[in-house]
Amino acid sequence: MESQRKKLLMGMIILTIFFSGSRAWTGEIHGRVICDVCSDSSIGPEDHVLQGAEVAVLCITRSGEVLNYQAFTNSRGIYTVAETMSESDRWDACLARPISSFHEHCTQLGANSAGVKFSYKHPSGHSHTVRPFVYRPSSVPTYCI
Repeated sequence: MESQRKKLLMGMIILTIFFSGSRAWTGEIHGRVICDVCSDSSIGPEDHVLQGAEVAVLCITRSGEVLNYQAFTNSRGIYTVAETMSESDRWDACLARPISSFHEHCTQLGANSAGVKFSYKHPSGHSHTVRPFVYRPSSVPTYCI
């Protein structure tokens, strides 16, 4: 049911863009969420990606509309947000920020992971990669000390 609704909505968006005479524009934002097991601010062999971590992406379009997206990381720790809209309404600036980690040990947001603001100047069909967001455990394992 949900899949049919998404297909219908996407079809309506494409038809609206097609009949409005505007050129379609497609953008994509993606990034990764990682568990810094030793809380040493460097990615090492003990660290791993976080599946199911929640990330919010807020974008402002050239026309001033505010769009809010929610994404969850996949098994490789990667989240993706994509949109197709008219060229005149494309993203202008965005803010990506971590919301939560559902990992049982890695739940504390790491330093410098509060959020990332950026301008979206890419042409249609290109993507923007956000630096990784990092979570750490509330207590560091003894093998790290």
